[in-house]
Amino acid sequence: MRVKRQWKLSGLALLVGVWACGGDGSAAGRDGVAVGGVAGGELTAEQLELGVGPVRRVTLGEVETELAERGQGVFSLKCAACHKLDERYVGPPLGDVLERRTPEFVMNMMLNPAEMVEKHPAMRDLLAQYMTPMPNQGLTEADARAVLEYLRSVTQGGATETGER
Repeated sequence: MRVKRQWKLSGLALLVGVWACGGDGSAAGRDGVAVGGVAGGELTAEQLELGVGPVRRVTLGEVETELAERGQGVFSLKCAACHKLDERYVGPPLGDVLERRTPEFVMNMMLNPAEMVEKHPAMRDLLAQYMTPMPNQGLTEADARAVLEYLRSVTQGGATETGER
């Protein structure tokens, strides 16, 4: 009887997992992860590109060294336990994240991880791949901007870009 109950619970968990990660046959984004609609509603094209959260526009110029150094400290304290730059760890590697995502998207993920995973299909796919949701680290928008600047400073593509994205 106990084994039968465990199988039912396992089946239910699998069903919920498949439903939550729902494949809807949508198009793939720059990193091959689906960027289509969300079960129960659609994200706008802007939300698919910029993410779900408070950041709507980030203006980029030359990398600000002082801000990047501050961001390195925040990254070490809040992010490095789960993320490495060039290798898979608890979460995905972040060294090339700005080649795959817009600066706004990256900041919105830092500021609003639960809603991003709930609503954005690309983040649901990453959750299915890494099996660990990103916790809210309580970053301020200024903290997230500093981490973004750090990521720009350590990536070849981000460190050389100027202007708006």
